[in-house]
Amino acid sequence: MLNLNTKLREYQESGKTIRMGLVGAGQMGKGMVSQVMLMKGMIPAIVVDINVENAIESYTLTGIRREDIVVTSKLSEANSAIEQGKWVASDNADIPAQANLIDVVVDATGVPDVGAKVALDAIMNKKHIVMLNVETDVVVGPILKKLADNAGVIYTGSAGDEPGAVKEIYDFADAMGMDIVAIGKGKNNPVVLGCNPDTVYEQAIASGVSPKMLTAFKDGTKTMVEMTAMSNATGFLPDVRGGHAVTATVSDLPGIFQLKENGGILNNTKIVDYINGVAPGVFVIVTTDLPQIHHEMQYLSMGSGPNYVLFRPYHLCSLETPLTAARAVIYNEPTIVPLPGKPISETITLAKKDLNAGDMLDGLGGFTVYGSFETYENSKIEKAVPLGLITKNTKLKNSKKPGEVITYDDIELDTSTLIYKLRELQEKLIG
Repeated sequence: MLNLNTKLREYQESGKTIRMGLVGAGQMGKGMVSQVMLMKGMIPAIVVDINVENAIESYTLTGIRREDIVVTSKLSEANSAIEQGKWVASDNADIPAQANLIDVVVDATGVPDVGAKVALDAIMNKKHIVMLNVETDVVVGPILKKLADNAGVIYTGSAGDEPGAVKEIYDFADAMGMDIVAIGKGKNNPVVLGCNPDTVYEQAIASGVSPKMLTAFKDGTKTMVEMTAMSNATGFLPDVRGGHAVTATVSDLPGIFQLKENGGILNNTKIVDYINGVAPGVFVIVTTDLPQIHHEMQYLSMGSGPNYVLFRPYHLCSLETPLTAARAVIYNEPTIVPLPGKPISETITLAKKDLNAGDMLDGLGGFTVYGSFETYENSKIEKAVPLGLITKNTKLKNSKKPGEVITYDDIELDTSTLIYKLRELQEKLIG
């Protein structure tokens, strides 16, 4: 992000403005709008939410008067308002991609199929697209990236989200020529696999988040999705399904992330994992073969070696997302994207409780299933279903016990969704 502040200031001083369109005005979206209001050279020109009051509130929280906000579901009215420099709130998710003056669209819905449509619409209308919606990216990121490349726009994950924060450290270490052993993130609460929107309801309301979102955090699915995105962007793999998930402090990490024969926990290097106890941080474990670098790392108080931890003790979630939007517009560069070709890893679907043939499933953050982190190759062999394809219209054909993998043979999948069609196209074109 070096010099981005200078570029944004120059952008504003030259009379230019990056106009952002946001889809999804929950907790993350509201924070993003407030942050953009403080930035130079960028404005949140339109905010969309299925509950338009959320979109309106995202503006009023920044001090904008309600009477200064144009509320509309019509593209023509939105275009006119944006051209006049007014703020637009809407419940129509099609508008940001189609609006004349919007430069970059941000999806913050967290719903896989909705994110697929928002991204595809942006690409087809030649707008840059920033995915705070990692849940979509881990299912159809490769095909969306390919389509964006063909359209001459940027498809990217977000700064501030843990995959983006990890990628920034990874790029730093990789550019230096460091040997990267492992990458990962912290987790700040224990996994409760059986939790659901009912069991977390009071905590969710008290925290100002949706019960579905909190469920996805507490049952571990969100962490699995984030590690899948890290894997797909770097080529690093899960060492074991779901990760080792040990509890440790930051100073423990260099010793933990060594091969078993050297006293660590790893079967392989170049892996992705998560650690209980170092949240909200992200980390990269590095080493080197050169003695002089070891000498200097030890001189710089980076530890005794042979491994060292590069640790960032924070990630600012959606507050950092506007930096990715600015980078896409000004530099024509992404923050984090899947590597070319087929995915490296997958977030697969497991049963959350005893499920019977004939039951309807519900997807991420729900009552019936959760996600785990597995290699793409293993998931293909097992015929494991990517969690992002599961919807409330998915019918189970075979009974399942808690923790059992749900395969394509086990379900009647809703094939009418856009994300399913994109995934089908991705597998035909990419693998």
